Amino acid sequence: MMTQVRKRLLDDARLLPASIKAELNVTAGATIGYSSEVPEHPIDNVFDGRDGPGGTYWESPQENRAEVLLIEFDQPQKISRLIFEVEERQSERTQEIRLEASCDSGIQFHQLLVQEFVFSPAGATFQREDLRMSLSGVSHLRLTIVPNKNGSGRARLTSLRLFT
Repeated sequence: MMTQVRKRLLDDARLLPASIKAELNVTAGATIGYSSEVPEHPIDNVFDGRDGPGGTYWESPQENRAEVLLIEFDQPQKISRLIFEVEERQSERTQEIRLEASCDSGIQFHQLLVQEFVFSPAGATFQREDLRMSLSGVSHLRLTIVPNKNGSGRARLTSLRLFT
């Protein structure tokens, strides 16, 4: 006699230790500054929870122009994990994302990361970064997105999630 398997689907956050699994509600606790957006793909899409391949995304209106996203927290934050995703299905290009943090109300920023995403419609079209860090007192996070480090295209970001 075969018994029925008891099962449950684990989402990403449940796989984390309790000490770092609290996801920050960025839209409720911060102002999002941005250098530009396409009305069909606004910055709101980065935080709407529809991530992964085929998810909604933010996109800049101009090709080959670096763009800036600035998260201005209402209260200083502790950040232990950051997940961001980028998808590009049309162009072969390299997009660079620079991540910087400020703990002094945006007066000085310290570089945390420079990440390149290499896309090819015939190969890699989606990339996800899951980074662990230990930051406290963060007042601002700045992402500078260079869409055309190699090739041509528009700055694009599918999702950004932060955890305490």
